[in-house]
Amino acid sequence: MLVCLMAHDKAGALNVRMENRPAHVDYLKSTDHVHLAGPLVDKEGGMCGSMIVLDVPDMAAAENWAANDPYAKAGLFESVTLTEWKKVIG
Repeated sequence: MLVCLMAHDKAGALNVRMENRPAHVDYLKSTDHVHLAGPLVDKEGGMCGSMIVLDVPDMAAAENWAANDPYAKAGLFESVTLTEWKKVIG
């Protein structure tokens, strides 16, 4: 099942993002669950969140993956949603 993780950073937390970015990228690469991933960007082009599509057996696996993301552990996100996603094109 594909699950879209949409996460929005807390205001003023760019330093938290940058400090934890290497661990986050390593985490993305260390699992077989990441279908695609990338940062959300604001009007100025700065990173302000994350969009990740996970390929997981069930929602519980997506929740576990999200909880163990170094960004989540660092308290970067203001909000996180996990929604089942159906690929139609691409």
